[in-house]
Amino acid sequence: MFNETTISQQQFKIIENGSVASAKGFLSGGLHAGLKYKNLDLGWVFSEVPADAVGVYTTNIFQAAPLKVTQESIAVENKLQSIIVNSAVANACTGQQGLDNAYEMRHVFANHLALPDHLVAVVSTGVIGDQLPMDKIKKGISQITLGDSQSKAFEKAILTTDTCIKQVAVELEIDGNIVTIGGAAKGSGMIHPNMATMLSFITTDAHIDQQDLLQALRETTDQTFNMITVDGDTSTNDMVLTLANGLAGNDKLTKTHPQWSEFIAAYMFVAETLAKKIARDGEGATKLIEVHVTGAANEQAAKAISKAVVGSSLVKTAVFGTDPNWGRIICAVGYSDQPLDPAKINVAIGPIPVVKQGLPLVFDEEAAKNYLAQEKVELFVDLADGNAEAIAWGCDLTYDYVKINASYRT
Repeated sequence: MFNETTISQQQFKIIENGSVASAKGFLSGGLHAGLKYKNLDLGWVFSEVPADAVGVYTTNIFQAAPLKVTQESIAVENKLQSIIVNSAVANACTGQQGLDNAYEMRHVFANHLALPDHLVAVVSTGVIGDQLPMDKIKKGISQITLGDSQSKAFEKAILTTDTCIKQVAVELEIDGNIVTIGGAAKGSGMIHPNMATMLSFITTDAHIDQQDLLQALRETTDQTFNMITVDGDTSTNDMVLTLANGLAGNDKLTKTHPQWSEFIAAYMFVAETLAKKIARDGEGATKLIEVHVTGAANEQAAKAISKAVVGSSLVKTAVFGTDPNWGRIICAVGYSDQPLDPAKINVAIGPIPVVKQGLPLVFDEEAAKNYLAQEKVELFVDLADGNAEAIAWGCDLTYDYVKINASYRT
């Protein structure tokens, strides 16, 4: 993982109040189209020139109509110039009418911007099964003005049960040019990627090889967005898109470019930051949980075990209740169905060791309770059986999660 120490060493700069519109040539905004009672519900991102575009999508077999349309758009020439996003209605499980609506939404927005349809991506999030109110969508699109770019408006418009916007941007120097990477995301519940009602949009003005960017997105997603869980549910609408418009003026970035690793480190930081913001903003959550697994036989085992622990309802409720019940951690490790030797395992709650070589240690319960009361809780599992490691992120499970989801539609 790339932490702040790595960023400092690589001379990245985190842009204060950076956003999806921080990179050169990108604009964004949002407005209230009437899909929600009063909050912003229609957002857009626009590049001054067509941008190389790559995406990864939910593994849920019920892929929502907008995902199908967006994938078709990108397939034409691997480029996008704009993204239109609505919240409140997912346009999932809506049949042919839903697909027709997604195409119409794309066409209306493309026509409004005088673009070919295939340069527009369509994204929806919200309640499954409802048809889009197309009259409101079309009226909202007609009110979009590119000159009125407001990144926070976009980041608010894409939210559903989120309690805060999620944005970040960084810049670094490549070939003597300033390259910027910005991002925005939404996600609070139904988060268990292999990709969650999770949406993420990453933009950069870097000139970069499209195929190398696609591989970078896939690898980055596996280490960030696919390593978070809130409630174990994978949504129909998850999507991560990256647009690179090349306006920074650097030489084309490829895997053989001498600064490729610096760009990837910055890109990874943006994705990891957004992923952690999603995990921390889990519905009803009060804490971010970060699970570190080391000493695994292979990376697959490390990832599976870290996600099993962070996704355990019993671990999540113990963290909420500040109960240092390490047995719940051991239990989750054990049912992860991964190769390990129970007699070698070591566990720590933050800085406090609680298990050594599979046996309990005497520890200060009060100190452990105080540690679990913090907003960020780290749990450490050392399998002492190899060199592979992984980190997963999640949140505590609170009374409010049940309240929010018991009345989500009503």
